[in-house]
Amino acid sequence: MTSSINNTLIQACVTRREEHTDEIAVFELAAADGTPLPLFEAGAHIDVVLAEDLIRQYSLSNAPGETVYRLGILNDPNSRGGSRRIHEQLTAGAELQISAPRNHFPLQMQAEHSLLIGGGIGITPMIAMAYALKAAGRSFELHYCSRSESKAAFLDELKREFDERLVLHFDDAGDAGRIDPAALAASQPQAHLYVCGPSGFMDWVIAQAKVAGLAESQIHFEYFSAEVDISGEAFEVFAETSGVTVQVGPHESIAAALKAAGVKVPMSCEEGVCGTCICDVLEGTPDHRDHFLTDEEKEDNDQIALCCSRAKGGRLVIDI
Repeated sequence: MTSSINNTLIQACVTRREEHTDEIAVFELAAADGTPLPLFEAGAHIDVVLAEDLIRQYSLSNAPGETVYRLGILNDPNSRGGSRRIHEQLTAGAELQISAPRNHFPLQMQAEHSLLIGGGIGITPMIAMAYALKAAGRSFELHYCSRSESKAAFLDELKREFDERLVLHFDDAGDAGRIDPAALAASQPQAHLYVCGPSGFMDWVIAQAKVAGLAESQIHFEYFSAEVDISGEAFEVFAETSGVTVQVGPHESIAAALKAAGVKVPMSCEEGVCGTCICDVLEGTPDHRDHFLTDEEKEDNDQIALCCSRAKGGRLVIDI
């Protein structure tokens, strides 16, 4: 699952902007030269380049097969600059650079039943998944969890397109509106469950699904932000391709140490969720802190997220 920023960027423009709530804006993007944008599969996201050192990932929320891209973006009060800049600067007609779609959150179309659970702005990839499952005639439920109806985007479309398959869960409705992931999973033991949303919400849904008996292979998720702890004992990293050795300090990331030594490190989220900085490990054992690699991939210990993970020993040799 090695990932890197796509070197071939697409010049795009905003063809439409709609304010769905006081916090969420929806943007439709097309190629600036009028050609169709590359096709995408449900669960895919694109990189949006906001500045040379500011790249963010956003899920595509429209139906696969369309040759425009739709993004739903929350103006996050805890933003490190990405969503705030988008809300301030991207109006209809604005141009920007984007990557081709990448998909680390694919649908298992052969599943007997799919449980799609979106928390807040995490509904965006679920919409594309719902369109794909509906078009294929597959069995699914779409669960949308939000603080209130006034904070929920896409509602009219979801009610129109998915009708009885849509279940709304609003916090301000009290217990009556609360989702019960364990009960959902237990009622459909052969189902595949997909979840996206705030990290705490996702951790809870995933844990409840496991308690209900779903296997790890039936649980699929994509984090878009996460708290990471990069602290630990100092260690040495040898970047073999660059021929550079660095000391990584107790509160420093590998990426920061390499960049200070002049090694170019592709970076984006800096929270271990996007996979942009994933690098091959040639020697040593990583101390994985990311939310991108699967448990199986972490056990292989042949890849590492440079933005947040560390070394279990005193030295790592990496391929960068």
